[in-house]
Amino acid sequence: MSVDILTPELANSVLTRANPVAKLAAALCITITLLLSVDWVSASVALACELFMLPLLGVRAGTFLRRTWPLAAAAAVAAYSTALLGAKIGPVWLQLGPAVFTEHSVLTGVAIGLRGLAVALPGVFLLFSTDPTDLADGLAQKLRLPARFVLGALAGMRLVGLLVDEWRTLGLARRARGVGSGHSPIARFKAFLGQAFALLVQAIRRATRLAIAMEARGFGGIVDGRPAPRTWARESSYSRLDAWVIVTGAGVAALSVGAAVVLGTWNVVWG
Repeated sequence: MSVDILTPELANSVLTRANPVAKLAAALCITITLLLSVDWVSASVALACELFMLPLLGVRAGTFLRRTWPLAAAAAVAAYSTALLGAKIGPVWLQLGPAVFTEHSVLTGVAIGLRGLAVALPGVFLLFSTDPTDLADGLAQKLRLPARFVLGALAGMRLVGLLVDEWRTLGLARRARGVGSGHSPIARFKAFLGQAFALLVQAIRRATRLAIAMEARGFGGIVDGRPAPRTWARESSYSRLDAWVIVTGAGVAALSVGAAVVLGTWNVVWG
């Protein structure tokens, strides 16, 4: 498995050695299960299990928090908004002027916030521990997704970081020429539009060169009216670790549902 773009601590983690398709399957098991119900028990159990498995990712807690704090902030905002605007059922727990928080609205808000975190963390685990090239190999070889779509998406992902660097370079170059140095909002907006247009032109030129290079290497060829069969530099394979990853994902989903059913909080969204 290629781990060139991963940090040293992630490159040596257990999850990095698992097949990306297995990690994707485990994440889908948890995500789909949590989307079936809005209750705080199933979300809490799933979130606790995910945090318990954080050492498998091989990343320090401080680093993990610095990279995922926007998710926690978004979950807190969603929980507060739901508690504020949700149905006012049950005894009033808190009232601040026109803002009323009842038992039902607060519990629903907590459930929404916890569920948001529990749904997002499997995706974070997948992104942190997976090289995009390995994910593309798995999607094309194991799931039989179209190679044109998979490799095109991979090329786009690889170019995102390059676009960020080019945006920074364009900004420095324009500032050195005195372009966009005005302090008024209108001048800054015009400078932003000019810089965005320049970046768009460069992106189109690079995409054209990339398409020509891929075509020259036989990508997208047609044989007897059908897409030419592709060969892969690296084979995507399964191991025992992948089975454990899938079983763990299914186990977390089953445990969260079982706990919610036993405590009577399971509430199917369309029920």
